[in-house]
Amino acid sequence: ARIDTREASESEAWYAARPELVTNIFGRSRYYLFHIVDEIEKRGMPMELALLPFVESGFNPFALSSAQASGLWQFIPGTGTKYKLPQNEAYDARRDIIASTTAALDYLQALHAQFGDWHLALAAYNWGENQVARAIERNRAKGLPVDFASLQLPAETRIYVPRLIAVKQIVLSPASFRVALPAVPNLRYFTTVARAAKVALSQAARLAEMKIEEFKALNPAYNYEVVNASATLPLVV
Repeated sequence: ARIDTREASESEAWYAARPELVTNIFGRSRYYLFHIVDEIEKRGMPMELALLPFVESGFNPFALSSAQASGLWQFIPGTGTKYKLPQNEAYDARRDIIASTTAALDYLQALHAQFGDWHLALAAYNWGENQVARAIERNRAKGLPVDFASLQLPAETRIYVPRLIAVKQIVLSPASFRVALPAVPNLRYFTTVARAAKVALSQAARLAEMKIEEFKALNPAYNYEVVNASATLPLVV
């Protein structure tokens, strides 16, 4: 599928002009990237999708948009519920690293099955599948092509895929963008542990011999400092 090379170049220039931002985002990604890449490999999906949280949330699991989209993958409440991400007073699975990654990849695969094209799937992830389907029908009715580059899309969606391609290019050739990428070890960063009792996050971090900031970055879905015994979800360490 065609992508406007001007838009891709503009995205590359935007990131290249903000090297500290890019470095900081990739610094945050070290917690999550191995798990995301591993899940994408298992499904045989395009590997650049692992960089989607860079565009969506800056790899910040606490990111919350004005449309109430939350987490690494920026699920709005309704889509989160549809893809089995419960949200309640104590816990928001849209911020759960493992659950939200599974949901996002499920959603992207469903969109790819619907549209038969990864660029259109990404457009639908950003704008909504119903809106993209209507844009395709409008072009079909006029006898126009229905690829990503040919559709009438909102500005944010129009730049969405070029921005992902720009991030991929930066990863492939950071020196040409004068960006210093921190080392992200090709090792699993976390595991899950069961817990039988009520526990404070600070206490759990001490037991795991981790800084509380790092522990919260791996367990961002909990809304309270104390996790009740009734919660069945494991902790990530």
